[in-house]
Amino acid sequence: MVRRVAIINLACLSVLLVLTALLIPAAVMAADAREIDVSANVALEQFQEEVKGANQFLSKANGYLVFPKVVKAGLGIGGEYGEGALRIGGKNVAYYSTAAASIGLQLGVQTKSIIIVFLTKEALSKFRKSEGWEVGVDGSVALIKIGAGGSIDTTNIEDPIVAFVFGQKGLMYNLTLEGSKFTKLDK
Repeated sequence: MVRRVAIINLACLSVLLVLTALLIPAAVMAADAREIDVSANVALEQFQEEVKGANQFLSKANGYLVFPKVVKAGLGIGGEYGEGALRIGGKNVAYYSTAAASIGLQLGVQTKSIIIVFLTKEALSKFRKSEGWEVGVDGSVALIKIGAGGSIDTTNIEDPIVAFVFGQKGLMYNLTLEGSKFTKLDK
């Protein structure tokens, strides 16, 4: 009986720690537009350095979201959060947050950068008109793996929305955007 109570207490403490780790960084990470702009520029530079053909690919896009830092933390229950900019014609036109929650075998903290590219006007328009756009519900996002030599193979990309995850640091490894929700921010 004592052991069972100890296990329940440990589980409750773990959930509390995870929730605290997720909620505090979200409040601390709230950046102003200028901070997001600078971070997005750095992330784009890194993406262009790491991936051959990135400049040409992005120049053909109708728009793209740049999330320079998305933090994921988990201990059984997990979540992630980040803020970024929507760029159209090379200029920031709006700011968004991304958030997701998960349950399952997970432990640790990870940071990553995400670029979501809208290749059709229709996909971009649907995204911009939504109140809270969710991957897998409001639209499908194809996760692109970088080919040999770190280049983008544009001949095989036929999806209207594609995503790149790069710069991963930390103990977790999860390359899915399923269930991620994107919400427009007032900046």
